[in-house]
Amino acid sequence: MSRQYFGTDGIRGTVGQDPITPDFVLRLGHAVGQVLRRHTLGRRPTVLIGKDTRISGYMLESALEAGFASAGVDVLLTGPLPTPGVAYLTRALRLSLGVVISASHNPFADNGIKFFSARGEKLPDEWELAVEAALREPPQWVDSPNLGKARRLEDARGRYIEFCKSTFSSNLSLKGLKLVIDAAHGAAYQVAPEVFHELGAEVISIGCAPDGLNINDGVGATHPEALVEAVKAHRADYGIALDGDADRLQFVDATGRLFNGDELLYVMVADRLDQGEDIQGAVGTLMTNMAVELALQKRGIEFVRAKVGDRYVLEDLVRRGWHLGGEGSGHLIALDRHTTGDGIVSALQVLQAVVRSACTVGHWLEGVELFPQRLINVRLQAGQDWKGNATLQAVQQEVEAELVGRGRVLIRASGTEPLLRVMVEAKDQALADRCAQRLADAVSA
Repeated sequence: MSRQYFGTDGIRGTVGQDPITPDFVLRLGHAVGQVLRRHTLGRRPTVLIGKDTRISGYMLESALEAGFASAGVDVLLTGPLPTPGVAYLTRALRLSLGVVISASHNPFADNGIKFFSARGEKLPDEWELAVEAALREPPQWVDSPNLGKARRLEDARGRYIEFCKSTFSSNLSLKGLKLVIDAAHGAAYQVAPEVFHELGAEVISIGCAPDGLNINDGVGATHPEALVEAVKAHRADYGIALDGDADRLQFVDATGRLFNGDELLYVMVADRLDQGEDIQGAVGTLMTNMAVELALQKRGIEFVRAKVGDRYVLEDLVRRGWHLGGEGSGHLIALDRHTTGDGIVSALQVLQAVVRSACTVGHWLEGVELFPQRLINVRLQAGQDWKGNATLQAVQQEVEAELVGRGRVLIRASGTEPLLRVMVEAKDQALADRCAQRLADAVSA
């Protein structure tokens, strides 16, 4: 059965347009509440709702709260809190469900809603299908004595800060390091600077003054140039940029070199190997740079590619019983530290390797030369059938023939935006650029 509302990362869209409207979100809360009630055997469920800093979060939070209450579900509100913080608290407090109101790296005019299970994990397709089915059913309003109640969870931020610190070795400290922390004016604007400061680092904060309209605007993981400039200006050792809901990161060293998620995943694996841990394998995606795959294989680490999307990386890790995986975009997962991707926790794993070895991130990556990639996002029109585009198919065959033994092609639709992502990876940048542009031009031909 196809899903009408859920994409690869919950439900997302432009505020004021279906489905990100208060009436639909109220219905969604009610439908989710109905699904929860069916599985709690008469016990009243309790859900946790967190959000990022978008102005629309107030409206959507109220609508969700009303929907849950109307289905007989209690609500705990955290206010602005990173997505992985909601996942952690849902598990730690033994709650029924975690809900995040965020559109992650999208601009402020968008928003979305995603869910975590009682174990702090992303929910399976079957659960999303059950919610879609409940949305098609008439509402089942509970009577007054059974209405849900709502209250604010005190010190949600402090609890999550302590959790993040607990994932960093208690034998190590960040003393002596100067760090620039860029929270994208998003959900981690209070949490992130505190975590690194309390572990001993000197912290310079940027992107930590949200006004409801400036999330991801020229700062954060989607605009790392602001971090690069700040690291150089403050003569910092490293810079860490998070996205709007803080589940992904970008990392910069003192020279202004930007390390992507593929490289950081390699550092995390290599550090564990140097500590004598038994690392059986790592999971990347179809987009992971081939150089990282080859470098891991040289160290005896099996590498597998999941579909693009951190949920698919997570599913593959769980299925194989492995711990480490991630995407080039900066979604990194360490399942022995957290149940989901966490930008702050991942940054701490990288800094742990740096402090423990007294080596820079660049040193860890000596010999790992990334293959040049060119990614072009092509906007799709409503209903555009790119898979049936004969011109694109013909050009793709020509390009793949040209790249035999020298590179690869990946074309996929975004799961969160109306974009077709065209990626070419090749040993030569000019070749990658030229082939990617040919494919992008063919999309609208």
